[in-house]
Amino acid sequence: MTNPPHILVVDDHQQIRDSVVRFLEKNGMRATSARDAVDMDAKLASGHFDLMVLDVMMPGENGLSVCQRLSANQRLPIILLTALGEEIDRIVGLEIGADDYISKPFNPRELLARIKAVLRRSPQLETTAGDFAGSKVRFAHLILDADRQVLINANSEETALTSADFKLLAVLLQRPRIVLSRDQLLDLIVGRSAGPFDRTIDNQVSRLRRKIEPDILRPKIIKTIRNGGYSLTVDVEVIE
Repeated sequence: MTNPPHILVVDDHQQIRDSVVRFLEKNGMRATSARDAVDMDAKLASGHFDLMVLDVMMPGENGLSVCQRLSANQRLPIILLTALGEEIDRIVGLEIGADDYISKPFNPRELLARIKAVLRRSPQLETTAGDFAGSKVRFAHLILDADRQVLINANSEETALTSADFKLLAVLLQRPRIVLSRDQLLDLIVGRSAGPFDRTIDNQVSRLRRKIEPDILRPKIIKTIRNGGYSLTVDVEVIE
């Protein structure tokens, strides 16, 4: 079964955020909201999203600035929410990387239709390795060869990683010393929410620890954070 698309709704008006999130979830999508650019950056760092609905007029960093910044660094489809009659915002938005726009006030059904249209023409590329693609990454006593998906120890011995191992390790290496909950890890790795008794992440962490921890009974690289989740607790360096 295909995982439903995950939409990030960024708007400083809580009523708009909440109503859009409810409508999208009612229509079979996953939705998360953010109140401003700072909140948005935090959500992007800890979750996987397929598309963003972004308000242009926000306090702090505005939507056009956000759109330009994100378009330069990642390929996340963006639909702008613009004020009625603000044609210049729509033109500039499309020029700097937005995929579509819709004017406030808007019909939720029209927004849903636009989201579906953008998703159809914007297939998401596989970005498992993220910024590590084509690189080797040093952490603790190991080096990860991202392209080959193998670990190399100090004796130049190699350990192959499964696809699941590699996805989990890449997510952790991209966020060293950040505590990530099980829900966040599952979202980043496979793009879905955890069920009430879902042990997927715990099982994956256990398997990965067997390949990277010198002492599996006393893990020091991936630590379990009580009531928090997991955290990679070593420094990370891209070496080539």
